[in-house]
Amino acid sequence: MVQPSPGRPRLAGRGSKGNGSAYRMQQRSEGRPGERPASAATVAELQRWLLVEARAIKHPEEVIALFGDRLIGAGIPLDRLMLAVEVLHSERTGIGRFWQPGQKTRTVYFPFGEEAEALYQSSPFRAAHETGQWVELELAHTPDDAFGIVPELKMQGFTHYLCIPVELPGGSRNGLSLATRARTGFSDGHKQVLRDLLPAVSALMEIVALRRVLHEVLRIYVGDEPHRRILSGQIQRGDVTHIHSAILFSDMRAFTSLSMGLDAAGVVTLLNAYFDCVVPHVAAHGGEVLEFIGDSVLAIFRSDEEGAVPACARAFQAARDILAAIDTRNASQPGIPFEAGIGLHFGRAAYGNIGAGERLDFTVIGRDVNLASRIAGLCSSLKRPLLASKAFSGQLTACQVKSMGEHRLRGVAETQEIFEPLAPGEECAETH
Repeated sequence: MVQPSPGRPRLAGRGSKGNGSAYRMQQRSEGRPGERPASAATVAELQRWLLVEARAIKHPEEVIALFGDRLIGAGIPLDRLMLAVEVLHSERTGIGRFWQPGQKTRTVYFPFGEEAEALYQSSPFRAAHETGQWVELELAHTPDDAFGIVPELKMQGFTHYLCIPVELPGGSRNGLSLATRARTGFSDGHKQVLRDLLPAVSALMEIVALRRVLHEVLRIYVGDEPHRRILSGQIQRGDVTHIHSAILFSDMRAFTSLSMGLDAAGVVTLLNAYFDCVVPHVAAHGGEVLEFIGDSVLAIFRSDEEGAVPACARAFQAARDILAAIDTRNASQPGIPFEAGIGLHFGRAAYGNIGAGERLDFTVIGRDVNLASRIAGLCSSLKRPLLASKAFSGQLTACQVKSMGEHRLRGVAETQEIFEPLAPGEECAETH
């Protein structure tokens, strides 16, 4: 047999181990004499379950666990099941879901980066995806350096491992792996059952993948609230929805002058560095980012269930954490330093479904959103990083705000009293 190139599994002929190789790329298995594989009725029931019942289950972790139980019920000596899925996401390249009998399904997210890439390069999934064939490891005779996972599998007492590629339309790389501790491993009959189930598994994975892409891409690009409304069918032009909330508007100061000396890539890097200081702290305090508006972030902290006081407290803490994160970033990282002005208000954020023809958009509209934006704009002239409206300040406890006087805001008819929220322990000259 021709020797394989370094790092690549040996290819075995049909039913052979290829010069005694402990692992092989498997194209087809011939049944072992005397073996009693699962009945055709059992396989048909599993196929039906995958195509009908499993597709209606909301949580993939539950699907994996139920599938594992059913494989065991079909006579397959399964002790470990793993589903690897390539995803379309802004922060991660894939998801791994691991199940063992008697345990909850464990989900692992693989972020973009060298660590995840190195893990994939040393995994059986890479070999399976490149060849389109199964990778089969008889672990007692497999060297530890064959694949990165081999030492872990041996340490946990597994004897036989299968890695099965599943390619979906569009070329996304997915797969299943199964491992057993049974002394005799997976028989040819067991593997034939898996082959018979693969078309149904592939169809289910395609359905789940499309559902996941629809949810995740919509959520990433339009936000959580619009994503939910779109999927619930609220897509008619002119629909307006009101949300009572604390409103946070964070604006990067002097963005135009900061960006003048940068090329397009530099501007994107600057904006992302700023958003990295804002978005995580909004989320950490239960807020939702509704829109990125140039160099600004509009977020809300809902008051529907808990009331105005807790919502405003969360928004205030998020604003303080944002400013602290910006200070930390400027002190610890080279490059262009930046500052932010944050406006806080309590009122109603209104979603309006606007557009024409087949191009619509959910946008945030209304007087209260405009007011939060104008308050943020005052931060520069008043030389304060954080300002709030009277409606917001009224939800904070005494001695946490300082009046900055009455101000006329562009686009707002009435003058507005503006306050500076203060951290606990800070003194204030005036209180309301």
